[in-house]
Amino acid sequence: MILCFTIIIWMEIGISINMGKKLRNILIFIAILYGVWLLDLILVNVDFAQYGIIPRTFYGLVGIFTAPLLHAGIFHLFSNTLPLIILLALFSFAYPKKMIPAISLIVFLGGLLVWVFGRSDSHVGASGLIYGLATFLIVHGFLTKDIKNILLSLIVIVAYGGLVWGLLPSATRWWVSFEGHLFGALTGGFAAYILRTKKTDIEPIEQGI
Repeated sequence: MILCFTIIIWMEIGISINMGKKLRNILIFIAILYGVWLLDLILVNVDFAQYGIIPRTFYGLVGIFTAPLLHAGIFHLFSNTLPLIILLALFSFAYPKKMIPAISLIVFLGGLLVWVFGRSDSHVGASGLIYGLATFLIVHGFLTKDIKNILLSLIVIVAYGGLVWGLLPSATRWWVSFEGHLFGALTGGFAAYILRTKKTDIEPIEQGI
């Protein structure tokens, strides 16, 4: 519902969106996540947790690149799937030219911070990316002071404001990497600051002949 409402708003203000191509790329990424989970399920003799971010270990650096693709189980993956689709869709529709640099900062810088400051365990999952995307969309709108961007920020706040509780450590959910959430959010805000512009960069739909 939130996604549909947002798309209608952007279209009403005259922004053309190549929805099919963008959604296809997002769904391919989601399919890769499920493919990795399936491999983890099939290859019972391989411990995929070793490819997560393992703080302050040399081999744990690999996890900066691989951890977002790994999940602790199917329910972990399920819980990340819909937020990823919605936030990636909003991001790709509103700021397509900023998407690659922003995601790169969130994944690599956020992952590095987890490696430096995180608990000595294997940190896996795309939650850090989710927090980074949500924070970018919120912060970017208010930094630019553009009404359309602010409107998008407000929609994300309403839809995902509850994510703030995941930034804190929890004694009852000790297995959750709040560090991934926290540093994903911080790097998302940082990316919004350095990539801020007053206008969206929606690409026009290519016209067929």
